[in-house]
Amino acid sequence: MCMTTQVVFRVDPAVKSQAMRRAKREGVPFASVLKMMTEAFAKGEYSVKLVKEERFNAKTEKELRAIHRDIIRGKNLITFKSAKEMDDYLLSR
Repeated sequence: MCMTTQVVFRVDPAVKSQAMRRAKREGVPFASVLKMMTEAFAKGEYSVKLVKEERFNAKTEKELRAIHRDIIRGKNLITFKSAKEMDDYLLSR
């Protein structure tokens, strides 16, 4: 028989309840979900995303879309022949 150990941690009750309901809906015991995620994390098959996805306001999003379009079209780009040339340019501003 395989030996196991107990892990105790705190989680928001609403999150726990939501996770347990989802596990039940999918027909998986909640304990199995926790075990599978722990094993996947240990094997490097699951990455933790520590930062929420950035949400930009409408103005910033519009500017970023325009910048992305320019990059794709090769417009408004400066090319450098060397890292030194780039450094000189950036330090001169």
